[in-house]
Amino acid sequence: MLEGEEKKTVRIVLCQANPVVGDLAGNRQKAMAFLERARPLKPDLLIFPELYLCGYPPEDLLHRSGFLKQTRQALLDLAGQFNEIPLLIGWAESTDAGVYNSAALLAEGRIVSNYRKACLSDSGIFDETRYFLSGVEPVVITIRDVRWAVTICEDLWDLERLDSLFQKIRSSFDGILNLSASPFYIGKHQKRQDVLSRCALHFGCPLIFCNLVGGQDELVIDGRSMVFGADGRLLFQAAGFEEDLLYVEFEKKTDAKIECKADAGNTSGGGEDEGIAEVWRALVLGTADYVKKNGFTKVLLGLSGGVDSALAVAIAVEALGSQNVVGLSMPSRFNSQQTQADARQIAENLEIEFHTLAIDKVLESFSGLLGSVKGWSEKGVAYENLQARIRGMLLMSLSNQFGYLVLTCGNKSETAVGYSTLYGDTAGGLAALKDIPKTMVYPLCDYYNRIRGRKVIPQSVIDRIPSAELRDNQKDSDWLPEYDLLDQILKEFIEEKWNREELISQGFPSDAVEKVCRLIYQNEYKRRQNPPGIKITPCAFGKDLRMPITHRYRG
Repeated sequence: MLEGEEKKTVRIVLCQANPVVGDLAGNRQKAMAFLERARPLKPDLLIFPELYLCGYPPEDLLHRSGFLKQTRQALLDLAGQFNEIPLLIGWAESTDAGVYNSAALLAEGRIVSNYRKACLSDSGIFDETRYFLSGVEPVVITIRDVRWAVTICEDLWDLERLDSLFQKIRSSFDGILNLSASPFYIGKHQKRQDVLSRCALHFGCPLIFCNLVGGQDELVIDGRSMVFGADGRLLFQAAGFEEDLLYVEFEKKTDAKIECKADAGNTSGGGEDEGIAEVWRALVLGTADYVKKNGFTKVLLGLSGGVDSALAVAIAVEALGSQNVVGLSMPSRFNSQQTQADARQIAENLEIEFHTLAIDKVLESFSGLLGSVKGWSEKGVAYENLQARIRGMLLMSLSNQFGYLVLTCGNKSETAVGYSTLYGDTAGGLAALKDIPKTMVYPLCDYYNRIRGRKVIPQSVIDRIPSAELRDNQKDSDWLPEYDLLDQILKEFIEEKWNREELISQGFPSDAVEKVCRLIYQNEYKRRQNPPGIKITPCAFGKDLRMPITHRYRG
């Protein structure tokens, strides 16, 4: 540094926090707790994520005037409490014109500045134009003589629109701040990193990305807040799938651009495993937050000895602790001794409460009663489904008695083609595996055994040919294509939007394609009645894929 040249340092803390939608007081209290954690670092600015104050996504709560008024009051209350360190925080702003997705700078007990998100998204899970108006004015905030352009999530994903927004301020900022609530799916982290890197390089300045973390209904938001240099390099990254503080310093010389100096040694530093490891963490976080944020403490699920229920119960134990998970085996005469033994072994390995309620007598009684109706038969699929419905009734009755949340164990492959029984194996409050293809279930089980250092899920469970065990010698492949083939067809049909002609032209067997496409189209009515499930893939059933129930299209 030349003699007499002034050096300015700005210290910024990214507060990667997990709010609860609608818990305005609780979210405000958590913000104060983050302040206490950050205080020893002597920050010049604290940043909280997109819509942190009201929780994300608030959906149609944004149509309630009382909710919007209370959000504004919570912001003012926070400003009054948070008067020693400037704070940039996401909130839902109500005006006479409409509602904005906004970021408020709080300082000296008041709202000093406010930015309104300009680029709104309606793709996939997002319905932003249903709720928000687009902001039209850029905002630059100054912290210790360093100027930051404020943006919110989607603003950075369209450089052409961002260039237009920044036209008035192009030479008036030293760096970019971005408040986000960017949900997870497989491959999203790398895609997000590429977008942010390109944006930093495009504007030739550092970029700070503060992401939300936590589960909300079917969404998991993975955190992994990041800091990029002006050359587009990733410099620092916060932890994934958990709350974290990320502290960074920037230096600015007179008439020079700012540079990221260093972190204070408290950064989690990235290196997050991707693929199966991150899917596992997303499932655990999504399950934990869904259960806890909805006021439950314990969960109950049917433990059949099959691979899906084995994975579901392992996720539940990791999310909630073994003391808060109850397994229920409900065998009929069609369940082999081996699967019953495996169910018991899994429960012992996980140290959960476990009960066995054999359903043969109930099945006999129900079938006998139904036999008084002419045409009832024990030879058809209705008799198979009766077993599933008896099990669903037992689970829901215990849920009702003890206040436990029932977890269902169906995977995406089964959900897609309706290979499930309404009011039977679909009865419950959360379907943790709803967006997990069957072929992903096995590597997740292997991964869990690997991180636990032992065969918590027995190899016999992983190796067994898939079967619902509702008939003697039954296999899933009696009714469905083999799962390797089924999941390939489903991926191209659901994620790539291929039609049946395109699938067949790419070499998929025509008979399998015809059957799978027909089953997908005709089973939307079942999917609508399934419990919510955790989004893992780029295109999950529900908001990502909104198919009509009543239609005759079969293309």
